[in-house]
Amino acid sequence: MPPTSSPGSAHDTPVPPPDGEPDETPAPERRPGASWAFVATVVCDIVLPVGLYYLLRGLGFGEIAALLISGSAPALHTLYSVVRHRRVDAIGVFTITLLVVSALASVLTAGPRIILARNSLFTALAGVWLLVTLCTARPFTYQALKGLLPGRTERLESLWNGDSGFRRIWRVLTVVWGVGLLVDALVRLVMAYTLPVDSVPALDAALYAVTWIGLQVVTQISLYRSGTFRKIFPR
Repeated sequence: MPPTSSPGSAHDTPVPPPDGEPDETPAPERRPGASWAFVATVVCDIVLPVGLYYLLRGLGFGEIAALLISGSAPALHTLYSVVRHRRVDAIGVFTITLLVVSALASVLTAGPRIILARNSLFTALAGVWLLVTLCTARPFTYQALKGLLPGRTERLESLWNGDSGFRRIWRVLTVVWGVGLLVDALVRLVMAYTLPVDSVPALDAALYAVTWIGLQVVTQISLYRSGTFRKIFPR
């Protein structure tokens, strides 16, 4: 699911295809572009800002200047997406607005920790949004699965409409991911206001990997033990 220096940006949080099971989606329906989009998001929203921050600090830039400049990478990525797709969405507007507001607040208060704390807000909002989808017809994790397996839409909808256990597992996983992201956001907030400023960017990026891997492990074990793999990919 998704990495968020923004929740996205939270950071996107898709559920990857189940491990260990064949994906029989016809070749024309595969979406390799989604993988490249995910890689681009990781590079622009996590790797580049962290690397740029430490490069600038090594060149003698102050904490606030380094954070502001390195934080422009996610904003530029968002602007590029808007121009490329010729569409302005709410998440893009929110991302840019939060980046600008946190930058102004840091300059006015002469404190870098507001900039560090913005990732916590991004992740928290992603977690809340996932939990809100429990009140909709289809929770987020199930919708993400359909997006990853377009060739099995009919099979998935049949299971959703006729199998209460199948519906339950995707609602449970949505809760797991939502709560997991909220815990992640709390840890980020604590790090932003308690640790040395120069240590936070690297730890912030490392936390993305820890959260992602942890939630994926829980997801894969849950899908296997519940028999969901066998339902989606019957022999």
